Amino acid sequence: MACAILGGAMISDVNDYFIKGCGRCERFDTPDCNALRWHAGLQELRRICLGTGLVETVKWGQPSYTLNGKNVAILGAFRRHFTLTFFKPSLMANTQGLMTKRGENSRTEGVIKFEDSAQVTQLEPALIAYLHEAIEIERKGLKPAKVQAAVELTATMIDVLDEDPALAEAFHALTPGRQRGYCIVVGSAKTAQTERNRMAKYRAKIIAGKGPNEY
Repeated sequence: MACAILGGAMISDVNDYFIKGCGRCERFDTPDCNALRWHAGLQELRRICLGTGLVETVKWGQPSYTLNGKNVAILGAFRRHFTLTFFKPSLMANTQGLMTKRGENSRTEGVIKFEDSAQVTQLEPALIAYLHEAIEIERKGLKPAKVQAAVELTATMIDVLDEDPALAEAFHALTPGRQRGYCIVVGSAKTAQTERNRMAKYRAKIIAGKGPNEY
């Protein structure tokens, strides 16, 4: 499972991710940190992403790769695997079948999971092809079709999900009950900024497939 987020503890320097971890839980900067357990494989993914000309930054405590400021792909580390996730997978062909769904309720296959660091080197040509496909999609300014939510979202929640496709995919993969829970806790905010703050607060839980009250 992914780390539970600790308020204000996430790293802001992407290099720290490969040295200490993401900073989102008590395992930060320890040998048990997910990012450090998969260090070799993540470094190889970093090399491949940078080799395509993408710009590296850090978002939500994870290395993110962008084109003209737009998110293309992001790295992740979990207990049993590490990942390369694409932000607009519904527009990609997935011709080699490497992308899988984040969870059983996910609508789109957009995550490439690795259970061994050596897999990255073995799949390098295919990974480069996937990245170039994602880059071309972003270069053309293509956008995925809107997905009808199982529950009614506020305008601000819709805006936040539009700005963060990875979060949108994870949110739409949640059960209707979990989606409804977020609509209640986020939608009850008195201002749009508070809604945004709450979405940021719960992002790690949504990505992990959990409801607002699950731990």
